[in-house]
Amino acid sequence: MSSKNFKKAVDRNRIKRLMRESYRLQKNFLQNVLIEKNSQVVLFIIYIGKELPEYKMVSDKIELILHRIVKGLA
Repeated sequence: MSSKNFKKAVDRNRIKRLMRESYRLQKNFLQNVLIEKNSQVVLFIIYIGKELPEYKMVSDKIELILHRIVKGLA
């Protein structure tokens, strides 16, 4: 996220808060799998959209990402 796409810091911070909150609520799924497999993952999530996302969309995409990571670990 850059100030090129989101001029106001309030908008950039809102996107970061949405992504952090969504990950915080769903991370247990990934953490349980990592504990079982005794492995670690470094995760970066970058938002490249042009408009402010809704929480529902962010939450759905984070869930999809976490399921793909778990599927890749299997």
